[in-house]
Amino acid sequence: MVITSAIYVTVKICQFLQAGLGVSANIILLVFHIFMFLLDHRPKPTDLIICHLSFVHLMKLFTELSLLSAEVLESLSSMHDVECKVLFCMNRVMRGLSICTTCFLSVLQVITISPSTSWLARFKSKCTKYIFHSFVVLWFLSLSLSSNCMLFSVASFNMTQTNLLNVSKHCSLSPMDSVIRGLILALTISRDVYFVGVMLLSSAYMVILLSRHQRRCQHLHITSFSSRASPEKRATQTVLLLVSFFVVVYWVDVIISFSSTMLWTYDPVVLDFQRLLSNVYATVSALVLISSDKRMKMCFRSVEKLQTISNSLFIR
Repeated sequence: MVITSAIYVTVKICQFLQAGLGVSANIILLVFHIFMFLLDHRPKPTDLIICHLSFVHLMKLFTELSLLSAEVLESLSSMHDVECKVLFCMNRVMRGLSICTTCFLSVLQVITISPSTSWLARFKSKCTKYIFHSFVVLWFLSLSLSSNCMLFSVASFNMTQTNLLNVSKHCSLSPMDSVIRGLILALTISRDVYFVGVMLLSSAYMVILLSRHQRRCQHLHITSFSSRASPEKRATQTVLLLVSFFVVVYWVDVIISFSSTMLWTYDPVVLDFQRLLSNVYATVSALVLISSDKRMKMCFRSVEKLQTISNSLFIR
């Protein structure tokens, strides 16, 4: 009993630390790219997409913090159905938007680095015009596929229903017809497989372009370019890292969710592990984007220099 309680407390502390770190990193990323988009005369097309991705991850992490707070603080144990519906539905919507936005980012990066002779080059001037339109489509798609959460999510302390599938300590899914359950799973998995497939194809194309560029540089003996990566190459490597990490985390999450939904049972340990895993990408992606952005590094160095100067003046 004591060991079980210690494991429970450790897992909850890890979840809080992960969510807190993710919220801080995504706030920094969001604020920085908003300023870049508003103040820079020639902002990068990816700035707006990264803003959207960080906002989506912020909402997802805030939802997770709300659910964790309800679990830790027993005073919130009487969570109502409406609260469960809103939190669980928002979590599913943000998960779908995370998939779609990451896919959108990888496709835009492919268009950005594609050579002028490629058929993708024709979209370079058009892609920035339809970013907002794309966001509207992605939100509509995610909301429509997650609307069932409003119907089937209930508070775990709702004693009027039985055979509930616990998705957190205080929120559950009520039983649904096997046909409806299969249809929802088929639509959700079809959407996810499509976007993950596009991610993998765009990643493969980026790898091909990078290898061609590397061979061309070696053939021409251009050591100055090969020793120092261009901004486009660094951005491409960052997107490739994000996509690769996302695909691994996503498929583990899908396997757990699919098996648990079909068997209609969730082991508490498996549930905590899945929730910890599902928020890893929201945290890691922000840290990777911050560490790989040269503009943010320059901004941090400037702040550090100003702080050093102010400290030296204060000492004098």
